[in-house]
This record gives sequence, C-alpha cells and structure tokens, in this order.
Amino acid sequence: MTPDALAALHARCFTTPRPWSAAEFADLLASRFCFLLTAPEGFLLGRVIAGEAELLTLAVDPDARRRGTGRRLMADFLRGATDRAADSAFLEVAEDNLPARALYAATGWQPAGRRRAYYRTPGGNHVDALVLRHALVPPGN
Repeated sequence: MTPDALAALHARCFTTPRPWSAAEFADLLASRFCFLLTAPEGFLLGRVIAGEAELLTLAVDPDARRRGTGRRLMADFLRGATDRAADSAFLEVAEDNLPARALYAATGWQPAGRRRAYYRTPGGNHVDALVLRHALVPPGN
C-alpha cells in the first residue's frame, strides 16, 4: 500500500486519534525500525527498537470489520515483532475505542497504564489513552 492509500484508509477508520497524513506514513515507512503488514481490507504499522515493539496503528476498513482481519494482522505483528528480537510489545488505545479494546484483550494484551487526556476529539474534548503490554516469546523458547 502506498502512503496515500494508507492515509485514505486511516481517515475512514479514525477521528480519535486524528487520521495520519500520507506524509506521516511516508516518514514512518522510511524508518528502518518500522514494518508494515497489509491485508486486502486493512493494515498494521509497527516498529521495533531496542527489544521493544510498538503497535503504532491498526486500521481495518469499516465495511470489512468482524471478519478476522484485525486478528490476522495482530498475529502477524506479534510474530514479526518476535522475529525482530522484541521481548515485549506495547500500544496505546483510546479508552472509548471499545472494539479495538476487545480485540486487544482477546489477543493477550494486558493493561499497563493510562495517559490522561492524551487524545483530542474533533469536538475538542479529551480522551484518555490506555497503555497495553504484551509479553513476547523469543524464537526457540
């Protein structure tokens, strides 16, 4: 997927946090630490630095949700992070994003913290970010 296609799908999926621009995606994809996983209906962008993985964003087309795409991308992310020598992973999710929180809980993510008023809604309100962690098993263990 091109940065323009990533930005277009991200805009269909998010208002909080705000959608990312094509330039922001291009900058992230230029980093040697980032990796992109794609599916016909979505994508996941992650990175691994110093043994820790971060799930930066996961977007599934609203018309294609609840068909397993998010779970497949998540499984690929956890595998990819482990292959890149990460021993743990983290992410931030808007507290009011209940579908994403359900996916993360179902795939083994655990609460690790809260960032108060981290996101701003289009209306100017603030939403807390929940920080979630996932332990990873290194290859061969």
